[in-house]
Amino acid sequence: MSESARPRRPRDLNQLAAALVSEATGEAAPAPADDGKDPAAVALGRKGGKKGGPARAAALTPARRKAIAQKAVAARWAKSDHASHG
Repeated sequence: MSESARPRRPRDLNQLAAALVSEATGEAAPAPADDGKDPAAVALGRKGGKKGGPARAAALTPARRKAIAQKAVAARWAKSDHASHG
């Protein structure tokens, strides 16, 4: 059996232990918990996000893009320890 055909094991030790016990006893693993999100709404939001980013980037002028980048850099430096060291 190849490495990719093997099911992935959970990283959390408790989940791993539960998976090993259910595998050893032949019981079915419990179904994953429902996160409460509508799959159709999630897909629609992702579709819009994939369109929006490139559309915004295409609409920005180089000067505006530079201003946004400089504001982001200033915000990152302001919240880091580097700001207190001069």
